[in-house]
Amino acid sequence: MKIAINTQLLIPGKLDGIGWYTFETLSRITARQPEHEFILIFDRKPSAELKFPSNTRFVVLSPPSRHPLLWFIRFEIFLPFLLRKLKPDVFLSPDGWMTLNSPAPCIQVIHDLNFVHCPEDIPFLTRKYYNVLFRKYAQKARRIATVSNYSKQDIIKAWSISPDKIDVTHNGCNKGYKIISNDEKLLTRKKYSRGAPYFIYVGALIPRKNIARMFEAFNRFKEQDTQNTRLLVVGEKKWWTPAISKAWENLEYKEDVSFLGRLGVAELNHLYAASLALLFVPYFEGFGIPILEAFKSGAPVITSNITSMPEVAGDAAMLVDPYSVDSISDAMISVSSNEDLRNSLIERGGKRSRQFSWDKTADALWRTIEKTVQND
Repeated sequence: MKIAINTQLLIPGKLDGIGWYTFETLSRITARQPEHEFILIFDRKPSAELKFPSNTRFVVLSPPSRHPLLWFIRFEIFLPFLLRKLKPDVFLSPDGWMTLNSPAPCIQVIHDLNFVHCPEDIPFLTRKYYNVLFRKYAQKARRIATVSNYSKQDIIKAWSISPDKIDVTHNGCNKGYKIISNDEKLLTRKKYSRGAPYFIYVGALIPRKNIARMFEAFNRFKEQDTQNTRLLVVGEKKWWTPAISKAWENLEYKEDVSFLGRLGVAELNHLYAASLALLFVPYFEGFGIPILEAFKSGAPVITSNITSMPEVAGDAAMLVDPYSVDSISDAMISVSSNEDLRNSLIERGGKRSRQFSWDKTADALWRTIEKTVQND
């Protein structure tokens, strides 16, 4: 079988949730299925860091996909031409971009429908492309994979897609996240928080991650804090909106907030493990990989009680109303002041994390590929 795969987001050093899904599933599937040929389609020269087995080859298809107009040219003009030339048995798109003109049966992986529910958080042309084309892609796709039962039900309801066409392939977590020693925790705090306790946020700085209310909740928490607690923010500033700017300007404790940018797995593992808790309270999420990363690292988790996050966290996290600053700050106070609560959350988080793995994700995605071809 010949499988063509859209890998435009497979960029080492810049992997986000979708990029990790792509890398972790494909590295396993290609290694476990040596009898099949895999063609990875990039929009620029792939990094030399990418190592795949001999049954895999790379193809570069221009133009680079970084603007809606270029997306249309790439996926509706050039990609169909390439697929007719390659003649694959199936075309897989782990990041949701597809083509309406594919000669091969297609699998679309949809991670969430944030652009449907939170259109105001996305630039105008981008959200127009997503809302028009992604829906058409979903209708055309032979099968759809998604990362949570929440997202499956959301796709069914929003776009009237048959549930029989959608498979759930939960995300996993990098094996580099693990428990560390108390000495390592002390060194981490000394390096990043002047030895003080801290909460950590991990993710892109975009509106739906609820950054503005997170700042407001930290401000309210600090009014009662007696431990000089800090907030460490890990991630890229993508869309620093007026609402986020206003919340930041009104933050009285700016000196207790550190922006660390994007970090590697080993460093992030130590930061999770040495924290009071992960503070991850988006108002919309298709899965929420940082929840698993924190569980694996032995960190308590404070997360939202809506969309997919209760499905991922189970009973192992403090669930809060992401629209309530008081709800978020009250959870922060509880976690910071109650060691027994922290230890209970850590224990439950470790157990919960064992229900998810990239091996399970890869197996589920491969079953989707097999079903797609069998139904051809």
